[in-house]
Amino acid sequence: MARKLRVEYEGAIYHILSRGNGKQDIYRDAKDRKLFLKALGETCEKTGWRVHAYCLMSNHFHLCLETPQANLVAGMKWLLGTYSSRFNRRHKHSGHLFAGRYKSVIVDGSRNGYLHTLCDYIHLNPVRAHLVADDQYLKDFPWTSYPLYLLPPTQRPSWLETRVLMGEKDIQTDDNAGRQRLELLMENRQLWEESRTNEAYDLIRRSWHFGTDEHRNDLLSKIETLEGTSRSPAGEVEREAHRVQASDLLEEMLRAEGITDQDLMTMRKGDPVKIRLAMEIRKRTTMSLKWIAEHLHMGTWTYVSNLLSTQRTKKTSSIGTATK
Repeated sequence: MARKLRVEYEGAIYHILSRGNGKQDIYRDAKDRKLFLKALGETCEKTGWRVHAYCLMSNHFHLCLETPQANLVAGMKWLLGTYSSRFNRRHKHSGHLFAGRYKSVIVDGSRNGYLHTLCDYIHLNPVRAHLVADDQYLKDFPWTSYPLYLLPPTQRPSWLETRVLMGEKDIQTDDNAGRQRLELLMENRQLWEESRTNEAYDLIRRSWHFGTDEHRNDLLSKIETLEGTSRSPAGEVEREAHRVQASDLLEEMLRAEGITDQDLMTMRKGDPVKIRLAMEIRKRTTMSLKWIAEHLHMGTWTYVSNLLSTQRTKKTSSIGTATK
């Protein structure tokens, strides 16, 4: 059976759920969760994603994310692949970390309560899983985005978008009073979360769409258009868009360096300028190491990988030395 087509469009909002392969844990400790959040932040920097909510459990995670560009597939490929690689390296683990395809539910983000309900569902997941004791506050569980909502904006990650959820809860100001009101609302939700039967939650778990009928019909027309064309060309168009974006970035950086592609061909593979360019492309796009090696004339992708790994180690060491 053919795989279902991923629906991507500018401004789409998704509920993303991904589980460990064979129900195995994808986070073994706090450091793993920090590694995942670091990879998530890097993905957002590459793709422009805005995250409205997240929750990291032991063997799965939830995200509510918005894609200003139509790039869910490319971003998720990079996020899952990068975190899996770092997890496997840290734990000397081999094989697949995540099980099959991640689940994506398209969410109606037109400020009519659906995003609000989804974010509550995500933030209250630890309560339903009995990971928050009766004498604990929801904010005491550190691996959701909810505690970050209670911090001043300057103390939050730049990729966390809080305005929409707070607006749907009728909190108009992101100040101490507004955040205290949010905390009170969530404390009340925590008290009756376990005993509540919520039909909306069933839709989040089981449906491909969470929103109004009008929003659903609009999506169905998009899907019909996509399914009426060959999937391979559609996928190629998406990949070509990412290649063009990366090529434009490379041209911009070459102009800034005052060099040309011909200069790259004559420079040694491990030239510091090439390494700097490779790190910037890796940071700001989802292009593969193979693409970077080819376009910067740096030999094989494994050589580039080793160079970048060495450079990151040097940077980390220098930062550590400077802070002593």
